[in-house]
Amino acid sequence: MTGPSAAVDAVAARVEPYLDLVTAPFTLPGSRLLVLRAGEALTVRSAEYERPLSECGVVERFRVFGADGRPAAVSSVRSERIAFGATGVSLTFDGPDAISIGADGAWEIEFEIPASDGGAPDAGRWRIGLPSAETARWHTSAAHGVRVTRDATGSSDVVRVGFSAGGSIRIGTDDGVPTSHAAALDSTTRSWREWFARIPRVREDLADMTAFCWWVLGANTIRLRGRGVRAVVPSKIGYVGLWQWDAYFIAAGLRHGAPELAREQLDIAFAYPTPEGQLPDVVHEEGVLASSEDLPPQDRENLRRAGSAIADPDAAIPLTKPPLSAWALTRLEGLVDDPAWFDSAWGTVARSQEWWFRCSDLDDDGMPEYGHPYSSGLDDSPVFDAALPVSSPDLAAYLVVQDDLLAARARALGDSASATRYSLRADRTMTLLETMWNEEGGYYESRGAGVPIPAETAVSLLPLLTGRLPAARVQAILLALSDPERFATPWPVPTVARSAAAYSSERMWRGPVWINVNALLVEGLRASGHPAEARELAERTLRLVQHAGGPHEYFNPLTGLKASTATTAFAWSAALYIDLAVGSSR
Repeated sequence: MTGPSAAVDAVAARVEPYLDLVTAPFTLPGSRLLVLRAGEALTVRSAEYERPLSECGVVERFRVFGADGRPAAVSSVRSERIAFGATGVSLTFDGPDAISIGADGAWEIEFEIPASDGGAPDAGRWRIGLPSAETARWHTSAAHGVRVTRDATGSSDVVRVGFSAGGSIRIGTDDGVPTSHAAALDSTTRSWREWFARIPRVREDLADMTAFCWWVLGANTIRLRGRGVRAVVPSKIGYVGLWQWDAYFIAAGLRHGAPELAREQLDIAFAYPTPEGQLPDVVHEEGVLASSEDLPPQDRENLRRAGSAIADPDAAIPLTKPPLSAWALTRLEGLVDDPAWFDSAWGTVARSQEWWFRCSDLDDDGMPEYGHPYSSGLDDSPVFDAALPVSSPDLAAYLVVQDDLLAARARALGDSASATRYSLRADRTMTLLETMWNEEGGYYESRGAGVPIPAETAVSLLPLLTGRLPAARVQAILLALSDPERFATPWPVPTVARSAAAYSSERMWRGPVWINVNALLVEGLRASGHPAEARELAERTLRLVQHAGGPHEYFNPLTGLKASTATTAFAWSAALYIDLAVGSSR
């Protein structure tokens, strides 16, 4: 076989070794259902916003048995199906809301579901009580026997279904009509082949991981109920919603093969601004997270106790994400042919930028601050160990870059007055950023309620993004990046300097490597006139993801492996790996 079909098959073959049903579940683009290992059995879970998978069971456990009555272990996993030994039994999807398990010969399945509430236990329906579905249901084709028993605890029903001459069972959260197992497998295969056909080309040594990362982006795609849109969520395993800056990083990778899906991520992120222009932290099917008022009562109380030395502790706290919207929008230039869409999107960006300066400069010194750690995206960083609000060099850098991009856009449209206004504000922000330089420490410092925070972190490096730093400052940052006691760990770049008291190689945002930070630093090095260092960091970042076995949420900077508490199959790590791989392959 040659041509496009063979190329797609080659992508699927590259993905197969990564599909272990632990760090990479069996799933389908657009579906919330996941099939994962559960000891010697498998389990079916549903990905839900702010609910752990342990609370989102559809089928707690199931096992397949061959014609001899012996359990059949999983023998292989491909993107379109799971195979069970020599039994001929396979599992695939039957649409986004159901799985189909079937074979041509004799076989059996045993699965555990919540005990029925008074109804006939073999009625084929049970309550799961999830936001996406109240009930689940099973249907069989050509079953020769069904046996239902109650387990010893009385909390579960164990259903055993046998097929003497072939047949299938459909388990789903919808009321769909079962198709044949062969037709379901064919449809699932087509879905994945269509996705794999869009993968961008990269160097051969990067092709295996790029294939898996492209799979991750497809696998993490869901439909937001009631909104009619596709969101590529950070992880079906851990984060099921659209976080604003995740959407920007994810779009940067999607653009290389699915620019219309990249655009859709920005559409969602831009769709729900406040009247003042603030963009929400999270968009999910039940609403948005844009304020502490959107949080559960206990979370609001925790925020109130954290307090602020300046802001009213009882006032609602805006929750957003760093201003990288213009950065993301420019990634789609030349890929989306819709001038009216760009005009509207740039208007949203401009209003968001005004919100930062008008509503998030909490001490009225001209420099906006983070009013809460959520708004920085760096929730657990030591820069938030001090009092709020926090002035941070990364925020200053993002605002400068965004004003410079807005100025460039205005100039291109012939709006010289707006261009001048944006440029002058960027100049003023740069002047304020320079006051954050710690001469003794040799880094840009963060400040909590105006007081310097004694922690050197990766945010101290991000002013490189502006491309405006004095040469001496750039050299000082390069020195920090090359110092083993600061940021030159075996697998760079740690999010906290290794010499800092707050450093931890495993704790989120207090030492582990994050791919988005590395990608921003690659861009910052390039913008600041150091392309060789940018290329080196890009290559080391690509090798990190390969060494760790996949695009995890964050990585131990000493071992280069997944940090113990990090989730897996993480979308922005996958997207930015692809973005770096494409750039490094040119």
